[in-house]
Amino acid sequence: MPIQHVVDKPSRAALFLVLNIAPGGEQATRDMLAGFTGTYKSVHFRHNDGNLYTVVGIGASMWSRLTSAPRPSLLKDFEAIHAAHDAPATPGDILLHFRANSYDLCHEMARHVLDQLGAHATVVDETQGFKYLDQRDLLGFVDGTANPFDDEALGVVLLEDDADYPRGSYVTVQKYIHDLTAWNQLSTEEQERVIGRTKADDIELDEETKPSNSHVALNDLDEDIYRENMVFGSFAAGEMGTYFIAYAKDPEYINQRLRNMFIGDPEGNYDRILDFSTALTGTNFFVPSAELMDSFDELPH
Repeated sequence: MPIQHVVDKPSRAALFLVLNIAPGGEQATRDMLAGFTGTYKSVHFRHNDGNLYTVVGIGASMWSRLTSAPRPSLLKDFEAIHAAHDAPATPGDILLHFRANSYDLCHEMARHVLDQLGAHATVVDETQGFKYLDQRDLLGFVDGTANPFDDEALGVVLLEDDADYPRGSYVTVQKYIHDLTAWNQLSTEEQERVIGRTKADDIELDEETKPSNSHVALNDLDEDIYRENMVFGSFAAGEMGTYFIAYAKDPEYINQRLRNMFIGDPEGNYDRILDFSTALTGTNFFVPSAELMDSFDELPH
């Protein structure tokens, strides 16, 4: 059964678009979903050495607008977290996650999709991401080290064949901006205690050295997720940050990590990285299999 390009090799460029669809845009959205494979083939065929990978996600309320078929059992709106630092919930009907060796292919793919949706779609968030140096974030640390590999990653993110929508996945996105001025005032050793890894060679600190409120300690859970985080930055806007995007076959695996980060484990022992990184968005989506996408307009309306 075909799948979307959730798990593929790292790319150098990415485009994240979160769209709202106006009332009356449901049929245009169904048409876009059903024709998405053809759109992808048209762009990819002309530039098949560009390693274009694409994912489309559908928000909880949008699913119910598109079809009367049962909503994916674990799909629900992002739940905001209010604690010492907040994780806000923000609207979003459709997620477009495009990756490639160069940004132009992401742009071209998005252009076609947005042309199909026309005035029905409003872009509520657009983030152009890029891989920074040797897979580092703008805090200077390697990001994504804990990701599972290859076939293991597919097992982590894809629903089994007996699920309500086989070979689909769940995805959560958040946009974080960093206070790099405050961060760079820390010594390298103190930064390493915040993250829980060494900065130069990306080695996890031992248990005696790693603080309980370090990023690694609070995210070191048994259940796996797959991240495709990307760096973004605007000198004009003065915003530098990380676009967090995590896939899982059970979104609770993501939610638990976020609760650990923002509320703390135990409560109050929140992730110290949040003293330097602020979440601006938070939205959940379901990623249908490519086969379901192709036949989406055949679902009951």
